[in-house]
Parts: sequence; structure tokens; C-alpha cells
Amino acid sequence: MGSASLVSSSWYCLVAVLAVLGDAFLPLLPSGTLVILAVLKTDRITGAPLMLAGAVAVSSFLGDVLLLALVRRGAPFLRRRLARSPKLADSVRRMQQSLDGRTSRTAAAVVIVARFVPGGRTVLDLAIGHSPAPSHRFLRWSAVAALIWAGYIVALGWLNSHWFNTAWLSMAVSCAAATSISAAVARVVRRNRRLSGAPVESSDLGEAA
Repeated sequence: MGSASLVSSSWYCLVAVLAVLGDAFLPLLPSGTLVILAVLKTDRITGAPLMLAGAVAVSSFLGDVLLLALVRRGAPFLRRRLARSPKLADSVRRMQQSLDGRTSRTAAAVVIVARFVPGGRTVLDLAIGHSPAPSHRFLRWSAVAALIWAGYIVALGWLNSHWFNTAWLSMAVSCAAATSISAAVARVVRRNRRLSGAPVESSDLGEAA
């Protein structure tokens, strides 16, 4: 691969990693799509998918750390955001109630599942930030969730890049698969809440793909 192609691929990776960092604050960022695009642009470089997965995992975890720190400090723009969005504030409140009284194992499952639901990561970070409980346990499982999600999204792009000879088809199939998986996880979450007798709204968990 030429130096120009390598530089171009590096820019794709940088944008993807920054998007993953930022989607803790702006869930509408297409971070999963950008990661898949970066995979397709670098999959012929030896070791690139593994390095990208590591960078994505670190960036995802740092996004949680930054948002949690800002919530703990009562950042004015976050207070204004919750005040302007009663639906988001209600989702955060329900998330806090969902976490109360859970065992360590079930709380870990909530943290991991939230990574795969659109907006779930943001709602979870806000809920933990407003909770009086210490955040070290959450951050431990956040790191695990970041590793799982990074491995999943990079592997999805890598596998499709080798199954299909056309880049646009690999991209389309990867994004469709990621969207379908996120939608399936969200349906399972809503179904479990209905079975438990809890009120359900589509915003209960909310980032994934």
C-alpha cells in the first residue's frame, strides 16, 4: 500500500475513533458506521483491524469517563440538556431505578447491553453520574463493554470485507447487520421490561452502531 493510501486510511481511523469518543455526548453520531468504514479502508494492512479495535475500545471507555466526570461536576450544559428534554430526564430516572438493587452480575449485563442500544450509553452514563453510588464498579464494566463492542463492530466490518469483493456491498451489509442487531437488542430490552411489569418507552435505553 502506498504512502498516500496509508495516510488516507489513517484519517478514516482517526475520524472513527473521535466519533466513538463523541457519541457518548451526541448519540446521533454514526460512530459504528464510521468504524466499519475505517475497517474496510484498512483491512489489507497487517494488524490494522486489531489496532483499530483497541483504539475504538479505549476511545469508547474514555467517552464514558469524560461524560461521567462532567455529570458528577454538574456541568451546566448537561443540566440544561436534561431540563430541555423531559423524555431524556425520565429515561435517566428509569435507568437509575433499573440499576437500584441489582446484583453485580445483572448490573454488568445492563452496562454491556446499553452499548448495543441506540442512545443507551448516554442514558446509562447520565444515570450513573447522578447516582450517589461510587462509579468505580460501573467503570470496570464500562471497560468490558467497550472491549466487547469494539471487537464486535470491527469484526463485523472485517468479516464482510472478506465475504464480499465489493467495498460498497461490504459496507451496506455490515451497516444493515449492525442496525438489525441493535434493533433486536432493543426489542429484547422492551420485552423484558413488559414481562417485569415496568413501563416501557423506546427511549428506556435509548448507541450502538
